[in-house]
Amino acid sequence: MTRKTVRIAMNGVTGRMGYRQHLVRSILAIREQGGLDLGDGAVLWPEPILVGRREHALRALAERHGLEHVSTDVDAVLADESVDIYFDAQVTSAREDAIKKAIAAGKHIYTEKPTATGFEGALELARLAAAKGVKHGVVQDKLFLPGLLKLKRLIDGGFFGRVLSVRGEFGYWVFEGDWQEAQRPSWNYRAEDGGGIVVDMFPHWEYVLHELFGRVKSVQALAATHIPQRWDENGKPYDATADDAAYGLFELDGGAIAQINSSWAVRVNRDELVEFQVDGTEGSAVAGLRNCRVQHRSATPKPVWNPDIPATYSFRDQWQEVPDNQEFDNGFKAQWELFLKHVYADAPYHWDLLAGARGVQLAELGLKSSAEGRRVDVPEVAL
Repeated sequence: MTRKTVRIAMNGVTGRMGYRQHLVRSILAIREQGGLDLGDGAVLWPEPILVGRREHALRALAERHGLEHVSTDVDAVLADESVDIYFDAQVTSAREDAIKKAIAAGKHIYTEKPTATGFEGALELARLAAAKGVKHGVVQDKLFLPGLLKLKRLIDGGFFGRVLSVRGEFGYWVFEGDWQEAQRPSWNYRAEDGGGIVVDMFPHWEYVLHELFGRVKSVQALAATHIPQRWDENGKPYDATADDAAYGLFELDGGAIAQINSSWAVRVNRDELVEFQVDGTEGSAVAGLRNCRVQHRSATPKPVWNPDIPATYSFRDQWQEVPDNQEFDNGFKAQWELFLKHVYADAPYHWDLLAGARGVQLAELGLKSSAEGRRVDVPEVAL
């Protein structure tokens, strides 16, 4: 085996997602397994360069994990010809300009979403990358969750027949920050800083629906700010100007209807933080982060509505668990490996900046729908 070192500029790794999922559970995990086998006698060895604004935080991470390279000078890192890939996990408001610079420098792009604060900016990134000839990918991690991989297995096997509807429930209670520390950074609740659950979650719902069930043709949404005041990381109160809940109705190619509720102001009374129920003519399934259970047409009980007597059976017990049948790796790591193989072995890969632009478009049109109180068509996106 020959080892090829690939230098990756990782911008935003001091944040929660950038650190936990992308640095530790993806890049460092690939290093711990000895690198990424490309299948042609070569092994890729990722060498991260930690990039950000706070040098002391970057050096602390580097020391903790035995890494050598940190920088607060993004321009200098992008000018370094030995750097092949630029990864961005910054706050959304800083992402678009940084990616433009990386594209201009000829770096391959891998980025969190949303890729920009607006659809036109997101589409421009896709066009710039195509014109420059660099390879590019956008994190679409939920497609790699065990529960959704099992769901896709059912779809590919024709289990559902004709899909009629998709019902999604996502969310949890994010503490206001006064008497218990909030689980999410305060910028998430300030629209002026790029916050809001629509811009955060609708890009996820776009690729989940698009990949599994069909393109979103129209959206009708209602966004709300249920908690109007929160407390920031310094214990100071601030006005929440961004939406913390969104209730969306999506019409899909093929005729299926999806309804997805997203909220940071809901207490969890379900098996997992996100669950999707899919109903079809031949069967139904409920998929979460890890688990998936099904009920086939041939085994569907006959419920009888009688509010005068208590139910003598458990509805949940009438469903069958879908077996794992395989080993599931961390979803972020799995997609990193696919992107690296795309760059260095020319493996197929379609979760690109154009796909990222579709997600930004849906969020933008969802907010428009909420503001205008009407259903909005979602045009097809092309370069």
